[in-house]
Amino acid sequence: MRAQHTAHPLPAFPVYSSAFVAPDELVLGGGGGQSRSGIKNALRLYRVENHKTLNLLHQLELGAGEDAPMSMAAHPTSKEIACGINSSVEKLKEGSNQNCRVYAIRDEKVSPVSTQSTLVLKDTEDDFQKVTVFSRSGRTLVVSGTRDFSVLAYPSLSPVAQAIHLEKGEIFDATFSSKTLVVATTVNLLVYDIEAIENTEKDLVTGDKEPLPELKLIRTIERPNLPGKDAGSSFRAIRFNPEDETTLYSVINTVPPRTRTKSSPRRAFVCKWNTETWEMAKARKVSDRGLTCFDVSPNAKFLAFGSSDYTVGVLDASTLAPLLTILKAHEFPPTTLRFNTTSSLLVSGSADNSVRVVTIPANLGATAWTFWILVIVTLLVILFAILAQKMVQGF
Repeated sequence: MRAQHTAHPLPAFPVYSSAFVAPDELVLGGGGGQSRSGIKNALRLYRVENHKTLNLLHQLELGAGEDAPMSMAAHPTSKEIACGINSSVEKLKEGSNQNCRVYAIRDEKVSPVSTQSTLVLKDTEDDFQKVTVFSRSGRTLVVSGTRDFSVLAYPSLSPVAQAIHLEKGEIFDATFSSKTLVVATTVNLLVYDIEAIENTEKDLVTGDKEPLPELKLIRTIERPNLPGKDAGSSFRAIRFNPEDETTLYSVINTVPPRTRTKSSPRRAFVCKWNTETWEMAKARKVSDRGLTCFDVSPNAKFLAFGSSDYTVGVLDASTLAPLLTILKAHEFPPTTLRFNTTSSLLVSGSADNSVRVVTIPANLGATAWTFWILVIVTLLVILFAILAQKMVQGF
């Protein structure tokens, strides 16, 4: 199905993260990073009402030497965002990295609220807060680097459990249900019980002197067997269905087998899981290149993905059937992808200094279902006509 979409150039502003704080208010994080490129790192607030409009309302420049906002999440009930932004190289060498930062959007401006150090990095390490995700209640927040993650209280940003370091696998994503936190690594899915933390009566803002509890790992999900002869695979992204916690979606990128002939495709699959049995219910190959970003619409109807072949696509969340595809959506692979809060817009961003705004048609997906219903009805009519004819001939 064709959809209306428009590319919007953002000169000298590579985009790495994004979040909608209202149906028509979008925050973008980007910049030149810690390199001395002269491209400033900043958070930008835009008004976006449809695919044609992208109006800059405010820009908040970050401190000299600080990194670009590499991850971002919007609070589920307030117009606030949490970001992953590394401090300057000098601060990193001192072991003081104020990597987790909170900003409020008020009166069409982005204003800093608080910061917290959750990742202690060495100057020789290339690590950053690559994952930032709020729980459904907004009371807690998970942040992670490559191998370490912490669960924080919100808005205090104080830890509510002991930080976890993984010896195996690289962390790529995380998602919350009302009772669990699922962390996606390259080698498995780690399911943690967070019900006690989410429902505790303890004051998460002020905290106390008691030792922090350990997160309880209740299940480990290994990578599934997928069609084809790939050398391996890795989890890249995960999301719970916003309206059904028994359904979880994952992105899995495969590693092609080594051959002496033409290189094999690096296939990417979107998978649908039943979290009551933790069995994979459906899997669909969506690209011959790895996926780089993924999102689920708030109305739970659509899945969106960005591919390293520069494609942006939308799937039906129930059937995984493709609904729309935008080829060459960017010049570089998409780095971020977000539906707005009413599921009427989809925005993708890239390090190519651009975003693409897509208007999601109100009847997207309905056309396919209508077609198949008509086919079924037609077949039934033909069948009944044949039966009626045979009955007449029998008499």
